[in-house]
Amino acid sequence: MTDNKLVEKNKWMIDPDDAVMLLIDHQSGLFQLVRDIDLPVLRSNVTALTKVAHLAGIPTFTTASVPDGPNGPLIPEIHKYNPNAVYVPRTGQINAWDNPAWVEAIKKTNRKTLLIAGTLTSVCMAFPTLSALVAGYKVFTIVDASGNWSKMATDITIARVVQAGAMPIDTYAVLAEIMSTWNRADAMEFAEIMTDHIVPPYRALIESYEKAQSVGKNGRETKLERLEPATTRKN
Repeated sequence: MTDNKLVEKNKWMIDPDDAVMLLIDHQSGLFQLVRDIDLPVLRSNVTALTKVAHLAGIPTFTTASVPDGPNGPLIPEIHKYNPNAVYVPRTGQINAWDNPAWVEAIKKTNRKTLLIAGTLTSVCMAFPTLSALVAGYKVFTIVDASGNWSKMATDITIARVVQAGAMPIDTYAVLAEIMSTWNRADAMEFAEIMTDHIVPPYRALIESYEKAQSVGKNGRETKLERLEPATTRKN
């Protein structure tokens, strides 16, 4: 049991027991259009989300826009690291929410909080977000796991979905809210995702901490002899 089970639910934060992860159109072709975030960062953030969802047991659905055409296939990391993720094919719809099979898959989870990331932000993330809000879902839009053709387009899109009622969020915050507490058996698995994909410098902090703990337990590794001051040395 995590600490958030002991307190009243906060409607402004993610309840992992009510959440569904939606990863929309993270396709190799569409990635070529992204200009508002570095592609390795975008790809790593998407991978982090799929790992977090798998670790936390959050239902995950993916889909792709005409993957047989120039938009290309989904990046393979998503289903590699989350084998439980369900791919829902589309029949040409630009808005994933216009696909009845997509909506039905989400409904069957009986969950009402959607964590949505998509490339491109203005379309693949925004359109399903607006549709889901109308359908009564609470929506968190994961901005740094979505990519767009310009920063201006992203800024406009975020303003649009926020006015509609969505809550923008970043990948690290998603991980932290789902993790909720360090007092859990899989805490270091969450930490590994952090260091592998989101905040690599945190690994150095962990390594330094582990070394300090080792010194406290086993003593110093380096045994330095005290040298006599130069003035006392014999010729």
